[in-house]
Order: sequence, then structure tokens, then C-alpha cells
Amino acid sequence: MNKDDQRVANQETAFSEQVGAQAARKLKARRSATKNIWFGLGMSGLIGWSVMVPTLVGVALGIWVDSRYPSQYSWTLMLLLMGLMIGCFNAWHWIESEYQAMQEDPDE
Repeated sequence: MNKDDQRVANQETAFSEQVGAQAARKLKARRSATKNIWFGLGMSGLIGWSVMVPTLVGVALGIWVDSRYPSQYSWTLMLLLMGLMIGCFNAWHWIESEYQAMQEDPDE
């Protein structure tokens, strides 16, 4: 092979790699196009529930403790804040795990 043939072969290889990469990006975008809309709605619902449930459990437990064992401190308020903190931690955990899953590209 002379230099011109080798140069043409290298250009063809580079071009075919670019076309292959572009086709892979298009296929990946098609696979995740509908996922994005429904995934976003589902994630917002999941985050809402993961914050709301511990908060309401804390309120219910606080009301029960306040009715059974009266004191000068409001257990309802303290357990509401504790439930809220636990719920926010849950939401952060879910968001972080989904972000990590999105960063890992199985095609590479």
C-alpha cells in the first residue's frame, strides 16, 4: 500500500467510526426519549412520598406520645422535624442513586 491508499483507508476508518458513534447516540436517545417524561413524573411522586410518609409517621407518633405522656415539650413537633429530616434524607438518597445510574453508561 502506498501513502495515498493508506491515508484514504485511515480517513474511511475515521469516518465510519464517526457514523457509528452518531448512530449509537441516536439509538440511545430513542430508547430514553419516553423514559425521560414518565421517569421525571414518577421520580417527583417518589420523592414526595418518601418525604411525606416519615413526616406523617413522626406526627402520628408524636401525637400519641403527647396524649399518653404529657410533658412541657411537644413530642409532636420534635418527631415532625425528625420525620422531615428522615424524609429529606430518603429523597436525597433516591436522587443520588438515580443520578449515579444515569451517569453510568452501559454502552461504553
